[in-house]
Amino acid sequence: MKNYFNFNLKAEKLLPVWITFLILFMVPYVFLVVKMKDIIQPGHPSGAFKFFGIVLLLSIIAYALVFFMVKLTIGGVEFKGKSFVFSGTFGQFFGKFIIGTFFSIITLGIYSPWFITTIQKFFVDNTSIDSTDLEFKGTAGKLFKILFFTTFLPLMALIIIMVIIQFKSGNHANPSTVSIFNNIITTIIMIPYMYYFYKWLVNIKFREYTIRWETDFWNSCGKLLMEILLSIITVGIYYPYALLRLYKYFLERTFAVSENGKKGFGFDMEAGKDFLFLWGQLLLTIITLGIYYPWACCKITSRILGKTYTEELAE
Repeated sequence: MKNYFNFNLKAEKLLPVWITFLILFMVPYVFLVVKMKDIIQPGHPSGAFKFFGIVLLLSIIAYALVFFMVKLTIGGVEFKGKSFVFSGTFGQFFGKFIIGTFFSIITLGIYSPWFITTIQKFFVDNTSIDSTDLEFKGTAGKLFKILFFTTFLPLMALIIIMVIIQFKSGNHANPSTVSIFNNIITTIIMIPYMYYFYKWLVNIKFREYTIRWETDFWNSCGKLLMEILLSIITVGIYYPYALLRLYKYFLERTFAVSENGKKGFGFDMEAGKDFLFLWGQLLLTIITLGIYYPWACCKITSRILGKTYTEELAE
């Protein structure tokens, strides 16, 4: 028997946080982009420090508001009539965020995997349903390896290749060709990273069950590449459908496994209707300059989760 999730968060609860985000983050961010040339000027290092300081402050504001959005979202999820409960406090989150940001900066990003893991564990481990806590099992060491081998090394190789091309061409290489080449290679590089990163994220313990992906690397990367290419070719029109297809693809390869049994996940996708619904919500958000976002977010999440289910699998 299929057991479906539900989402009951009302947009009115999300709206105050979203308005605060628009005022405290988006307005200063747009101002920063417009005035960037005036702030950063050649020969004036103080401008660069000022710019960095503003970006850091905006990042702190953004993550602070994200905490409240995530808390509300988690609390809006239901399963079998039981609501998910998030017990983490803003003080705990902010302390972890400040410490993680500080160490990531002074280590030039090396600490980032530990920072990301800390934040992920904070949100997962402080979430419970029916008085049972969830537990995130991903490790920072594994994330470090993922970032190193799927991002750092390939990007270093790409930079070396581009320097060699520039040197051999005597700086006469066509900028448009170089830009296209860079974008294509960067997209290809990011696919293995996306696969391994999200596989790392889906590693949660709940009661006697461990929730993990059971996926094949080449087939999964091929699926990601195809959906990304179709989104690019259609100038983004296909993008909502790509998200739906990827959600269904990976959800069907997600399992909760224990010694006593195995549960599978699924999504009852209605391709045409879901695609048009997502585009309708996105267009309303764009037309209203983002004001409609809380309603779009709640309606989209309610529709997607309302079609997401778990079921017992035969041995």
